Amino acid sequence: MHHPSEMRGFLALEPHGPDVFVGESPAYPWGPRVYGGLVVAQALWAAATTVDVEYRPHSLHAYFIRGGTHTEPIRYEIDRIRNGRSFVTRSVVARQSGGAIFNLSASFHIDEPQTDVQTVAMPEVASPDELSSDGWSEVYDHREVPCEGYRYLAWIRTRGTPATSVGAACSLAYVSDDFPMDAIGRSHPVRSLGDEYREQFMGATLDHAMWFHRPLPIDEWMLFDMRARGLSGGRGMAFGEVFSAEGVHLASLAQEGLLRELTR
Repeated sequence: MHHPSEMRGFLALEPHGPDVFVGESPAYPWGPRVYGGLVVAQALWAAATTVDVEYRPHSLHAYFIRGGTHTEPIRYEIDRIRNGRSFVTRSVVARQSGGAIFNLSASFHIDEPQTDVQTVAMPEVASPDELSSDGWSEVYDHREVPCEGYRYLAWIRTRGTPATSVGAACSLAYVSDDFPMDAIGRSHPVRSLGDEYREQFMGATLDHAMWFHRPLPIDEWMLFDMRARGLSGGRGMAFGEVFSAEGVHLASLAQEGLLRELTR
């Protein structure tokens, strides 16, 4: 698979029988391993194909079981757990020839006219126009915000997202795996980047959770604010929020990641 320049290219899954889809992954700069955000986005998209359009994604919980490879397709098998009047639940297992690589639970909710209260505020940071683009993918523009401590801030704007609530959620899910490990890494006393990092650490996402609170913008700037919560046994935690450029709290996320210091 060539590397798409738009999000919709990643979400072009092929049906392979009832409630089964197959997706592909491009090669990434770090080697044969599939990018976790791609698998989350494709699994959520696959799940949504079995859900009526009036339900939009409101949460997902995922476990990364083993590292996938871009050299073979990924098979997404969907289980229709529940169809309720207000909520719909789906489970998706992603498989390759070596077995299951990923498991996703996703919940969808109809829009309800209830009270809307926001209790968290977007931090005061430089605007995207004041920062340099430093991403590794053509699919989104990434602009890191300088900050101190065990925190990672970045502006993100995707490209070519399908203009639906599901498309917006999948796009956000795709980019969401790029930042929690940056925050977790900053909590380790040894700081290194690039090739030096890969020689010193083995890092991987273990589990990932997201909650979509409000309608998401399509291909507009969003701010990720991630904060690490410590390391123990090689595992680190990060929690954070996603805001619109206007300061609306759009989503929350949590991730546990493996940060294993390699012995020589």
